[in-house]
Amino acid sequence: MRDLVEIGMGRTARRAYDLDDVEIVPSRRTRSSAVVSTAWQIDAYRFDIPLVTHPTDAVVSPATAVEVGKLGGLGVLNAEGLWARHADAERALLRLVDAAKDEDRTALVRTLQELHSAPVQPELLAEAMRQVRESGVTVAARVSPQRAAELTPHLIAAGVEILVVQGTIISAEHVAHDDADPLDLKDFIGGLDVPVIAGGVSDYRTAMHLMRTGAAGVIVGHGYTPGVTSTDRVLGIGVPMATAIIDAAAARRDYLDETGGRYVHVLADGGMTSSGDIAKAIACGADAVVVGAPLAAASEAPGHGLYWTAAAAHPNLPRSRVAAGPDIEVDLKTLLFGPSSDAEGSVNLFGGLRRAMAKTGYSDLKEFQRVGLSVRR
Repeated sequence: MRDLVEIGMGRTARRAYDLDDVEIVPSRRTRSSAVVSTAWQIDAYRFDIPLVTHPTDAVVSPATAVEVGKLGGLGVLNAEGLWARHADAERALLRLVDAAKDEDRTALVRTLQELHSAPVQPELLAEAMRQVRESGVTVAARVSPQRAAELTPHLIAAGVEILVVQGTIISAEHVAHDDADPLDLKDFIGGLDVPVIAGGVSDYRTAMHLMRTGAAGVIVGHGYTPGVTSTDRVLGIGVPMATAIIDAAAARRDYLDETGGRYVHVLADGGMTSSGDIAKAIACGADAVVVGAPLAAASEAPGHGLYWTAAAAHPNLPRSRVAAGPDIEVDLKTLLFGPSSDAEGSVNLFGGLRRAMAKTGYSDLKEFQRVGLSVRR
């Protein structure tokens, strides 16, 4: 039954919960973390940890995508980012570092907007993807719904293996301006031979619609990061992640019944600041998590300690600040697997997930999705 509250005469709203509002409840059994598996698989691609990187130049370069892949996760390049627009992306990133010293708080976003005003060059995009492909790890790239039809042929030719169609909010049919044809995701996905992950969504109905397009995975959330993303302030739109993940997981279950066995993966994108957040997202029903800001602490991160999402470069209505990442610096392997001297869950992100599963007695991710939850308030 929906938990409705009256917010004024004749107007009710659904009570929803964020990850901070829920806690994992231990069971009667524990187990050694050495016998816990954090592996997951989407389509033909298997990964040792349920990590998908947020597709931002702040944390994903071709080199870091390779490193993430070798460590067992999936690095996703932004096909509309700096590596697709500038032959010397590193020099462009250093301009952001210089802008960070400016007393004008808007200088960073204005610089990012300027850098993204350069056109996407297919040959640069192909070169970035070549570096990932030749390493032997899975090649993944993100496009926006607005440019998916234009850029996807170039990505396919460059060897993309998993395509991510991601916007702040996405629907099964994106209506374009003027007389342009809308992007019908069902037709679009049906014409591709690679699995497509699409999102973000925040409710059962939209998640179900995306699943019916043939998507292999659905992203829940819009990459909310405290102090960075500002979609709630700019658009008034927020995603209470615990409720949104659970609703999408319910859509996944109903779609599985509807189709007689087609499983669509749920990826949680928002509020991932610690290992505990990752554990709670999986416990709510996510198959994998999309992590952004915590990876900015990695010494390999191309953002030089800064973090932003793709929405920061929007030419008219940016919805992300360029902010300092976590106040730590470790190599990527340590960040994901430890050892850690940080007591806040910012390091050893997936070691923390493994320990949470062990402490509650679950041996794999699918089992852990059934763990008990409690609400703080």
